[in-house]
Formats: sequence, C-alpha cells, structure tokens
Amino acid sequence: MSSLGKYGKLLMIPLIVVLLRNRAETIYALGVFALVQIFLLVSSWMLFFHLPVPWATSPMAHIQHAAFSSYLDEGIMTAVFAGICWHLRALVPGRYGRYFAIAVVIFALVNVFFVFDGRSGHVVAIVLMSLAIMWEMPIRYRIGIVLLPFLLLLVVSILSPKVQNRVEQVRNEVQAFSLKKGENVVTGSSSGIRLHFWHRAVQSILENPVLGSGVGSWSHEFNRLERQQNSSNPNIAALGNPHQEYLQWGVQLGIPGILLILALMISILRDTLGMEKMAARAAQSALAALAVACLFNSTIYDALIGDFFCVTLGLLLALGIHAPANTHTGSGDKEQAA
Repeated sequence: MSSLGKYGKLLMIPLIVVLLRNRAETIYALGVFALVQIFLLVSSWMLFFHLPVPWATSPMAHIQHAAFSSYLDEGIMTAVFAGICWHLRALVPGRYGRYFAIAVVIFALVNVFFVFDGRSGHVVAIVLMSLAIMWEMPIRYRIGIVLLPFLLLLVVSILSPKVQNRVEQVRNEVQAFSLKKGENVVTGSSSGIRLHFWHRAVQSILENPVLGSGVGSWSHEFNRLERQQNSSNPNIAALGNPHQEYLQWGVQLGIPGILLILALMISILRDTLGMEKMAARAAQSALAALAVACLFNSTIYDALIGDFFCVTLGLLLALGIHAPANTHTGSGDKEQAA
C-alpha cells in the first residue's frame, strides 16, 4: 500500500490541468513555481559560498550544497528549471524580464555543472541544452542533434572538473563491475550498485514477464534472488527501488508495466503537439528530462523529485491548453517534436 500510494502523485498532473481554469491563473501558478525554484537555486549558491542558510534541512547541505533534498534531486530539478526558463522567457514581465530569465538559466546551469556532483543532473542538463540548441537551428541542420550531446559533454568536461571527475568515475566503476574484482565491487560504487540492482530487476522480470511480482515487490524480489544467487555476499542492502523507473514498473507489473509507463509519456507528448511553440517546447523538455532521469533513478516513485516532475508537467500542460486567444495551432506546429 505504501508503494501504491507513492504513485498517487501522478494524479497531480490532471488535477492541476483541471483546477487552473484559464491562462491568467496558470501564469500566476507558474510565477509562484518559478519563485520557489529561484529560492532553491539561491539557497544552493549560498551554501556553496558558506553563507548561513538556516532553512536548509538536508543533513548534507554544507557538503552537497543541496538545501532540502540531495544533490541528485536538486541537480535534476535545477536543470529542468533552467530549460523551462529558457523556453518561457517571453512570459517574464517587465522590460528586462527576458534578460532576467536568461540570467537565471546561466546561473542554474553553472550550478548544475560546477556545484552539484549528481551525474544524472549533468546528463539531464546536457539533453535539455541539446534540445534547446536543436530547436533554434534550421530544420535541415537538426540531424546534428545526434552528435550534439557528445560535443556538449566534451566541452562541459573540459570546463568543469566536477563533470570530468564524475565521467571518469563512471567509467572506472563500470569497468570494475564488469571484471568482478573483489567483494566490494557492488557495494563500493554508485554505478556498481545500480548495475547490480538492474541485473536483479531484469532477472525478476524474466521470471514473471506478463503479470510481474506485484506493486511494492522489489525489495522482496531482490532479497530472494540475492539469497539464491549471491549467498557469499549477504551484506548488500535491498533499497526501496532498483534506481531505474522502467525496470521497477517491470518488476511490479511485468512487461505490460514498462509499456504502461511508456504509454503515459507518449500520451503527454501527444498532448503537447498542438500547443503554442514555447509551451510545447517547455513541456517536451520537462518530459524528456523525466524520461532520461528514469533511466538512472526511480524518479516518479521517489518523493520530492517525483512530486516536482508531476507539478511541473501539470503546470506546463495547463499553460499549453490555455493558449492566448490569438494563437492558432495546426499541423504545422507539430514539426517541433521531430
């Protein structure tokens, strides 16, 4: 029941769309959302410069520079907020509103790449930057999106020692896991733990591919497989999720579960295709960030980061639905999702 309740946050997406009755209400709600995210960003920078932040509740705030959650969650949230600010910069009021939004984008991206250590946040930021650059390019040049993320990763790795170190760490951890060197290969590295969890999740899915093992069954399944196949290393703790949303749905509901979460994302994407350009691009960026984050974490299942994505998608879908009166969408707008 606890696991099932965690997915109740998905109801926030349609509830926000229904409760925001017009464009004015939606923009006010987005304004409040933006102020809260700016407060979060400023808090992180204050922690980075060792300024007093009495409202910070994270036990690792002064080490990870995340005020309320972890560097992993807040890194992803900050990257998504940067993308939203870029695409919705025209909505910021005032003569210099657009420039203020661009400044927030810059400070947010610098925060992601130079302050936070979260590799998931780095990947999400690179994906959103690639999408933003692609959408600014003429259509005939958009094939370059295939190489753009790798080019951005190279540039960011050169500029940011944190990113460079984390990329090298991933390579070493994956190599160590593949070689099975020592007993602490799995427990001693973030990548090793994930790879081990993913391996056990795939094994569970293959055993129950149609119906799955039931909601909330991950820990039970992991412990069962661990006892059967790795009795020599009983010290690996079974966490509440396998750090991969798609595999978690597969463990719980079988292959239909994986298809279900993909159908959810595709349906949200379809809803954005007829929207005005800036709202569609902002919503598609948030959806892309969710899809990427789910590859490395159980993003929807987790608290805070899962709530963030549901609220964000709800607000952006509401913005797109309540388009300005002079906006006429048609099939020509759908090319933006290509």
